[in-house]
Amino acid sequence: MSQDVVISVVRVGSVEMPLPKYQTPGAAGMDVHAATSESVTLEPLERKMFPTGISVAIPPGFEIQVRPRSGLAAKRGITVINTPGTIDSDYRGEIGIVLVNLSPERAVVEPGDRIAQLVVAKVERARFDLVESLDATGRGAGGYGSTGTR
Repeated sequence: MSQDVVISVVRVGSVEMPLPKYQTPGAAGMDVHAATSESVTLEPLERKMFPTGISVAIPPGFEIQVRPRSGLAAKRGITVINTPGTIDSDYRGEIGIVLVNLSPERAVVEPGDRIAQLVVAKVERARFDLVESLDATGRGAGGYGSTGTR
């Protein structure tokens, strides 16, 4: 079994929420809460940044991915607009979650609602080397859908 990655956390802002945590032993993501003191309304197609009340120090070689909560999306039409969002290991500001209401009805996010999930992921560093040509493959330069739809 792998060892846990330790993420240092500080509380920021005026609204204290529970720290992100896994809801089940098999969960890949930790739920994060809306650190608001009052309800926030999202009109159809409106997007807003929600504070989480935390800042983190992620070890080098890792990132935190911000992903939607499937229940929030399926039941209320609310999702994370830039998904997956990335929190880099050198970022030290408050984690903010940009939600969008994709439903035709207004939606209300209550203080403390679980609004997204955070997934800790290993990151590989890469570099781009300029070359004269690329090796040939069966697909070649075939674009989106070029391998079929079924």
